[in-house]
Amino acid sequence: MLTDRQKLILQAIILAYTETGHAIGSKALADKLSMTISSATIRNEMAILEEKALIQKEHTSSGRIPSLAGYRYYVDNLKDIDMLVKKQDILTIRDSFNQNYTKVDEIIAQSTNMLSQLTSYTALAIKPETINTTLSGFRLVPLGSHQVMAILVTNNGDVESQQFAINKEVTSEQLEAVVRIVNDQLIGKSLDVVVKKLANEVPILINKYLSSSDAFLDTFDNVLNKFGTDQFFVGGRLNLLDFSSSDNPAAIKQLYELLNSKKDMHNMMNFNDQENDQTTISVKIGDEIANDLLKDYSLLTASYDVGDHGKGIIAILGPTRMPYSKTIGLLGAFRQELTSKLVNYYHFYDE
Repeated sequence: MLTDRQKLILQAIILAYTETGHAIGSKALADKLSMTISSATIRNEMAILEEKALIQKEHTSSGRIPSLAGYRYYVDNLKDIDMLVKKQDILTIRDSFNQNYTKVDEIIAQSTNMLSQLTSYTALAIKPETINTTLSGFRLVPLGSHQVMAILVTNNGDVESQQFAINKEVTSEQLEAVVRIVNDQLIGKSLDVVVKKLANEVPILINKYLSSSDAFLDTFDNVLNKFGTDQFFVGGRLNLLDFSSSDNPAAIKQLYELLNSKKDMHNMMNFNDQENDQTTISVKIGDEIANDLLKDYSLLTASYDVGDHGKGIIAILGPTRMPYSKTIGLLGAFRQELTSKLVNYYHFYDE
């Protein structure tokens, strides 16, 4: 537990570091606090905060900067959202949607571009149909010359197919057994559940009938990847590179490749992390993202609901040194405007 004074000091350190990017000492901090506290008292309180691993010493100065744990405490306990959402930002968001769209993809693409411009970070989005998409049909069609076509159908009518080779020893009965396994294990399941089962349970069952299921599983993976990534949008990819702490060209290249890997970025926005409460915004900080390349970044995600048309996700990927209150508030306001635009769009085209 922190005292009110310790909370005030931690909040001031985070806000100062967010604004300047520099460590702050006790004297400079005293000038920023809303109450009169001596430098000696501030130093004592900073020592306690450091013991609690909420702040840390920067090696280049005697000042302190927030730790990842400090950011987490701030987000969970100290942020103030509503006061930092500017009316002008809301008007800008509304104006950005004030045009005619012929398909949902255009709205989502515009969303990521506008959100990245407003925040100067990278914006990510998944269109609503994707989260509620389930696998509704699967077939294997022999083509001759040891070639087979796998055909997958989703509940929203999308059809994808891909050809792959099988060993000449594989019989039609074995292929029928594989189809039965897939139908029993995967039909009616959401695509994220399908992916998990393909990684664990299904290969064991299929290997009873195919000497090697690698080609089949690769085909399935490729088709599912297309289902997911075609519904995934990124705005402001290069913004993330502006906050890279590394000057190593190899590390920067890896980060750039990650930004262009729709599959990897899609997987980071885990649907299961999103709660039903449409006011909730999930914040993952540093190693909570579970990707070493993003240990100096934070991922903010918010789900949006458009009724019978499903749920989607809008997200912001930026540095840990971001103004969390402002960014969370902005993401919440953006979600409301995006939801409103999509509801109106679906209402118009459903009539």
